[in-house]
Amino acid sequence: MSVKVFLPAAFTRHTDGRKNFDSAAENLPSLLADIDTSFPALSTQIKDENGKLRRFINIYINDEDIRFLGGETYAFQDGDEIMLIPSIAGGC
Repeated sequence: MSVKVFLPAAFTRHTDGRKNFDSAAENLPSLLADIDTSFPALSTQIKDENGKLRRFINIYINDEDIRFLGGETYAFQDGDEIMLIPSIAGGC
């Protein structure tokens, strides 16, 4: 099984310029473990000190928010496209 993970430009500095990569992860926890191994600098940006996904990181599976698919319990399907998107906030 293989899924494709897409990253925004803001994260590519932590992946040696790679905008996407393939993973054999079966769910979100295994994807995060894969990122720990393959891209440790990215891991520190998306996970907190307890190893949990940071609140401001949104995960989309085939353009659907993972929270509506079951969250961490969602089982990736072969060919899924996963996007890691940081929330953007600001203003006066």
